[in-house]
Amino acid sequence: MSSMVLGLQEVDKSQLSLVGGKGLNLAILSKIEGLQVPEGFCVTSAGYQQAVKQNETYQVLLERLSKLKAEDRNQIGEIGKKMRQVIVEAEIPSDVVKAVTHYLSRIGHQHAYAVRSSATAEDLAHASFAGQQDTYLNIIGREAILRHIGECWASLFTDRAIIYRIQNGFDHRQVLISVIVQKMIFPRASGILFTADPVTSDRKLLSIDAGYGLGEALVSGMVSADTYKVREREIVEKRITVKKIAIHGRQEGGTETREIHPGQQKSQTLTEQQILELAGIGKRIETHFGYPQDIEWCLADDTFYIVQSRPITTLYPIPEANDQENHVYLSVGHQQMMTDPIKPLGLSFYLLTTPAPMRTAGGRLFVDVTPMLASPSGRETLVNKLGQSDPLIKNALETILGRGDYIKMLPNNPKERNAPIHRAVSSPNEQDPAELDPAIVTEMIKRNEASIKKLKRDIVTKSGSALFDFILEDLQRLKEILFHPQSSAVIMAAMDASAWINDKMMEWLGEKNAADTLSQSVPNNITSEMGLALMAVSDVIRPFPEVVDYLRQAEENTFWQGMAELDGGQAPMEAIRAYLDKYGMRCPGEIDVTRTRWSENPLALVPMILGNIKNFEPDAGQRKFEQGRREAEEKERELLTRLLHLPEGDQKVREAKAKIDFIRHFIGYREYPKYGMIHRYFIYKQALLKEAEQLVRAGVLVDPEDMYYLSFQELQDIVRTAQLDEGIIGHRKQDYALYEKLTPPRVMTSDGEIIAGTYKRDNIPSKAIVGLPVSSGVIEGRARVILKMEKADLEEGDILVTSFTDPGWTPLFVSIKGLVTEVGGLMTHGAVIAREYGLPAVVGVENATRLIKDGQRIRVHGTEGYIEML
Repeated sequence: MSSMVLGLQEVDKSQLSLVGGKGLNLAILSKIEGLQVPEGFCVTSAGYQQAVKQNETYQVLLERLSKLKAEDRNQIGEIGKKMRQVIVEAEIPSDVVKAVTHYLSRIGHQHAYAVRSSATAEDLAHASFAGQQDTYLNIIGREAILRHIGECWASLFTDRAIIYRIQNGFDHRQVLISVIVQKMIFPRASGILFTADPVTSDRKLLSIDAGYGLGEALVSGMVSADTYKVREREIVEKRITVKKIAIHGRQEGGTETREIHPGQQKSQTLTEQQILELAGIGKRIETHFGYPQDIEWCLADDTFYIVQSRPITTLYPIPEANDQENHVYLSVGHQQMMTDPIKPLGLSFYLLTTPAPMRTAGGRLFVDVTPMLASPSGRETLVNKLGQSDPLIKNALETILGRGDYIKMLPNNPKERNAPIHRAVSSPNEQDPAELDPAIVTEMIKRNEASIKKLKRDIVTKSGSALFDFILEDLQRLKEILFHPQSSAVIMAAMDASAWINDKMMEWLGEKNAADTLSQSVPNNITSEMGLALMAVSDVIRPFPEVVDYLRQAEENTFWQGMAELDGGQAPMEAIRAYLDKYGMRCPGEIDVTRTRWSENPLALVPMILGNIKNFEPDAGQRKFEQGRREAEEKERELLTRLLHLPEGDQKVREAKAKIDFIRHFIGYREYPKYGMIHRYFIYKQALLKEAEQLVRAGVLVDPEDMYYLSFQELQDIVRTAQLDEGIIGHRKQDYALYEKLTPPRVMTSDGEIIAGTYKRDNIPSKAIVGLPVSSGVIEGRARVILKMEKADLEEGDILVTSFTDPGWTPLFVSIKGLVTEVGGLMTHGAVIAREYGLPAVVGVENATRLIKDGQRIRVHGTEGYIEML
């Protein structure tokens, strides 16, 4: 027969573009020995193309559609409706009619059939397109089948399918549709089988949903299903629901909803034997495809039929291990306040910098804490340390440890086994804090700045392979600076002092989170100074209305040129350039070296500059700093005065004063090592981009930024050989697009199970949203839900609600009165800066950007750790 129609048994793996994802998967399933797949055939995308290719109206509408965005809902609805009408009215090609008639005669005209859509961008590993096109059940007779083939073709342009393609980056002009026609099965029961638990992502826990009749009732949400969980051939959980209705086929064609007999409504849909048999089938299918599957099945005459199988696209990838033991992984992004995926070059640099045992998965970094959990003392250190900064991680680890021997206990040798992990989650305190001189901070900053100057001077003389050797050598110097005992001691002294003050002031005075106020406006905090410095830049620009107007419509490519041509543009230009000289290596998501820095695109700073001009009077930055310093001094005087009146008051005052001094002298330095790291990363990046430009000129790369999709080692090899594996950049870009859609877990196991963790507190109002209190105070205001910093439009008094804030977000903090983030801990950067600016803040709020609506009035309880909707 022609390529217009293919029997399932005739389809091979190279024909995805002809039969679509669903059709190809069914063809593969039909060839697995012992597996029952209803007999059928595919009307290929070639038949669809033949039907529409000569239709001018179709082509015009398709071009109009390709220019729309997801928010253009009215136009999508209007054009989609016209396209469906055009397709339904199109004549089905005679070759298709002839081939369909042939296959129906082979299977049997008297049978009823299911007519199902299969788009060429459907049931793929990175996008399921589940439910986007139409399915028709119990269709009887050739004419009805041909009519429903046209209806399936038309469903390529339902509103939901159009919007899904736009949101997932698929070109409407490149997506075609096939139609599967299969012999109808009239099942006693049907349902869905997930070979990995879709809730926890546990690859060893299989989940079955089952109900009576056809599966449409279950898939559409009309009925609740029984749920069975199977682990290693053992049923570990059963939930039996009340099933009041089922969908069945009608004798004359089509389907109808019927009530289930009352005596059967509470009965278990599948027997124990059937559950285990189906679980076995699921594992066979998973093994064949090599990836966890979402499988639709039905049961008729004691035989299981498989009617669909597709990859589960929502599972988070598992970090690779070199053995078969159980492992536990912690997200680095949740510690670094940057949970977006990182491109391969960015991952390389972080891995070359850290001493911790790290793994990559889904474009993110994870620390393998298994060795530490296997040591009694290491286990206690890890859980307690992380518990202070992130109770959700602590609770998740306690859940794992509560499973007995999931992690096998080893002899206690903390020095040998815990050192690298200890440095991953905290800094080793190798110097007595009492010996620390406040001047040490200034000395360390000077040493680092001198080192960076030398790096800038030396790197310009390097190129080719010598550049890569030079960067690897300099990364050793970076590590020496980052993990220097003095640096670690200063940071730990400040953190320990903050914890001591909070504990003792609560115990002695009933004062909660006293260290928050004491941490305001400390010296040497490079990150908080960055926000105030941008306010000073805004002050320089404020007197020049023409410059302010220019900034409102400035474009990236002509930013500097346009400003230089303005009367009064010189002073603003000099102010912005001076700011970029000190802070231009920063940006949101800055631990990824591939992210665009402010020096590379100064336009990213413009919304914040304009916001400062709108929301503040001149010199507001300096006044803000001074106000914070005064409040800290007043809090110190108040606490010491109250302590003096307590029993042994003199001793308490001496102890408290020493700890307060540690906070004031040392807490600001907490932000400096990362600034130094990011500064070096930017210098490396600028040098490597010059190498990439050479590769573009040599025709090896298409674009210099293609280097971001290569590891450091791969890029080094390509510079050396001028050879690049064909397709590697394209594949890496596809992977990155998939990773962007995934939400990384805080804690996961080597089984793929995501352990969410919960907050354990009783004093929270019933409808409040719970998080971790990291900066004291209570504030009411308008919530501004902002996911990208460059989209920020803030007014003074707003409360920023976002997924995470790393140092690159700090310039926004001067404009807000409170902070809510989905990610974060007590000592992550957003929390540190919120305390220094005196902003009430609650972090680690699960799904905050979805639960809180933009513009909604909320109350943030930064002392107790919850948010109320007003």
